Amino acid sequence: MNTEKLVGALGMASLTVRPGDTCVAANISDLPVISTSALINLMEIACTAALEEFFEPGETSQTVDLQLNYLSGVGVGNEIRAHATCVESVGPLLTFNAEINHETRLLASARVQRKIVDRVSFMARTAAEGMLAEKKTL
Repeated sequence: MNTEKLVGALGMASLTVRPGDTCVAANISDLPVISTSALINLMEIACTAALEEFFEPGETSQTVDLQLNYLSGVGVGNEIRAHATCVESVGPLLTFNAEINHETRLLASARVQRKIVDRVSFMARTAAEGMLAEKKTL
């Protein structure tokens, strides 16, 4: 992937909040509002959408750092939208500014860093690490 072309790439994602997306369902609190993990998931989807057209065969990306500002909650049935813009590219590391809005209200913002990886190498390394960890527990 030619990562120099990625600065300025924009990705979007949307979600209508379901009961399973709430803090109650995630067992985080008794508040029936969207959970932090659901917000992060939607931001990651928007970042990935920004990259889709640029991937070479066998390439994918993985979030390696995320700094989230949770500003406001929203309840079940509300549609929320995420936007992510690639603002920096240094080698395989890409930095995004991401936001989630409900209508005109900002719910969350984040700085997301993703790394471009070769899918097969990444999965092989992950499998090998899993096998080593399993042997240590035996």
